[in-house]
Amino acid sequence: MRLTVKTHSQTEMIDVTARVQQQVAENGMNSGLCMVFVPHTTAAVTINESADPAVAGDILMVLNKIVPWKEAYRHMEGNSPAHLKTSIVGSSETIAVENGRLVLGTWQGIFFCEFDGPRTRKLDIRLMRES
Repeated sequence: MRLTVKTHSQTEMIDVTARVQQQVAENGMNSGLCMVFVPHTTAAVTINESADPAVAGDILMVLNKIVPWKEAYRHMEGNSPAHLKTSIVGSSETIAVENGRLVLGTWQGIFFCEFDGPRTRKLDIRLMRES
């Protein structure tokens, strides 16, 4: 399955938990694993707190400090910081599924992380049923 994610900023974290859960439900999966993969070199996926939107803002603030946009990067496209942030955060997450629900902690959500936007992106979801 593939979801389309429209981003609106250069760096942004979008909570996609409900959309991933919807795919689990629509595919009738009761138990197994859900793998979420971002097929882009300047975007990522992570799991973190979704209850307070300030957390995502804090994560982006720190990533932008760790990997500044203005630096002596050699990549010709000018988006080296986005590539570095993607390597730091990661391109996939695997989440257990029990009783048809993603097994996430009380405050956890799945975030699509944009580091070179705004763009229209893809998010791949693979469901592995428990036998």
